[in-house]
Amino acid sequence: MSIISSIQAIQVIDSRGMPTVSCKVELDNGLNSISMVPSGASTGSREALELRDGAKSFMGKGVLKAVTNIQEIIAPALIGIDVRNQQEIDEKMIILDGTSSKSKLGANAILGVSLAVLNLGAKTLGVPLFHYINQVFNNINGENLEMQMPMPMLNIINGGQHADNNVDIQEFMIMPIGASSFSQAMQWSTEIYANLKKLLQTKGLSTSVGDEGGFAPNLSSNTEAIELIITAIRNNNLVEGKDVGIALDCAASEFYDNGIYNLKGESKKLNSIEFTQYLEELTNKYPILSIEDGMDENDFKGWNHLTDVLGKKCQLVGDDLFVTNAFELQRGIEESLANSILIKFNQIGTITETMKTIHLGNQHGFKSIISHRSGETEDSTIADLCVGLGSGQIKTGAPCRSDRVAKYNRLLWIEAQQSDLNFAKNVIG
Repeated sequence: MSIISSIQAIQVIDSRGMPTVSCKVELDNGLNSISMVPSGASTGSREALELRDGAKSFMGKGVLKAVTNIQEIIAPALIGIDVRNQQEIDEKMIILDGTSSKSKLGANAILGVSLAVLNLGAKTLGVPLFHYINQVFNNINGENLEMQMPMPMLNIINGGQHADNNVDIQEFMIMPIGASSFSQAMQWSTEIYANLKKLLQTKGLSTSVGDEGGFAPNLSSNTEAIELIITAIRNNNLVEGKDVGIALDCAASEFYDNGIYNLKGESKKLNSIEFTQYLEELTNKYPILSIEDGMDENDFKGWNHLTDVLGKKCQLVGDDLFVTNAFELQRGIEESLANSILIKFNQIGTITETMKTIHLGNQHGFKSIISHRSGETEDSTIADLCVGLGSGQIKTGAPCRSDRVAKYNRLLWIEAQQSDLNFAKNVIG
C-alpha cells in the first residue's frame, strides 16, 4: 500500500547554523522518507515566503510556526492520500495556503512535505529517485525528457552576500566543459580548487571559505578573481575556455540602488548600459560561458539590453529575476529577458510548480540550471532532480563542505550505477 498514514515535522539546523524544516512522511506499511528544506541568503523579492517565527530564539529565525502548520493543518488534509499522487498533494497544499506567496503556511512548510512525498513515492515503487522524478514530470506536463548527467558549476571564489570580503560579484564558478564524464569533471574541479588554495596561500591571501565553500579573499577587483582562477586552471595543466570555462553570479540586485550598479570593491558606479558594457568586456577578455543575475531583478530595461548584447554568445541566467515562478518566466519570455532560468524549488514551494516552470522554459528554449541555496543540508534531492529532468547543469557549490559535496557524491553514485546516461558536455551555446 502507498497511503499516507502520518506526517511529522521538526526544526533542524542548516549549513549556516540556522533553523530549517525537516519533514517525515510515513505510509501505513511503515515505509517513510525524511526531507530537509534549504534556505537562501541572497533572495529575490518575489520568492515564496519562508516562514520564520520572529521570536527571541534563534535570533528570530526559528521555524516552529512552519513545523506546527505541517502537523496541524497540512497533515490532516493529506493523510489517506496515495503518496504517488504528487500533483494532487501539492495542489491541495497550495489551496490550503490560499495565498500567492504561500505566506499563510510558509513555503518552507509546504516544500518540506512536497519533497518528502516525492522521495517516498520513489521508495514505494522501488525505483531510483531520478527515474521517479522523470516519470512524475511526464505525468504532470506530458513531456518526455531524456535523462543525463549534468555539467557541474562549482563556486570556488565567493563574494557579495556569500562572503565577508570586498568582492562585489557573488560567485566565480568553473565549468569543466572538456571533461569526458561527470567523475572526470569532479576530479578536475577538485584539483583546480586545491591549486587555487595553494595560489592564494603563496600570495598571502585568505583561504577561509564562504557559505558555499568557495574561498573568500579580499581582492582588488572582480578581474583579479577571474585571473586567479585561470592561473589555477593552468597550474592543473588544463586550458581555460577549452577544458574549463568560467561562470559568474553577479547577484546584481545586491549592489543596485536607484538605477546605479555600485561596485564598491572597484569604486565604480555604472548605469545599466555601462554595466552591460562592463560584463561584455569581461566576456570578450575571458572564457565566461554563463552570467547569472547580471541585472537587478526589477531592471527590466537593463535585462532586455543585456540580452540583446550578450544573449547569443553567453548563457544569461535569471535567478532573482524569475524565482522559479512560471508567471515571472512567461514575462521574461515575452520581453526577451535572459535566456536561461535558475531552478531553486524553495523559491516556489512545491515540486509540481517547479516542474511546470521547467516545462515552460523547455517549450521556449530556456535552459534550466538546478541550484542549491547558501543555507543547505545533507538532503541531496537536487542531484536526482537534475538527472531525472535532464537539465544538463547543476550548481551546488565548491568541492568542499559536506552540505555541498553530498550532492556531488550522490551524482557520482548515479553515474557509477547508471552507465547508459550521457554526460551533458555541450550545454552552452
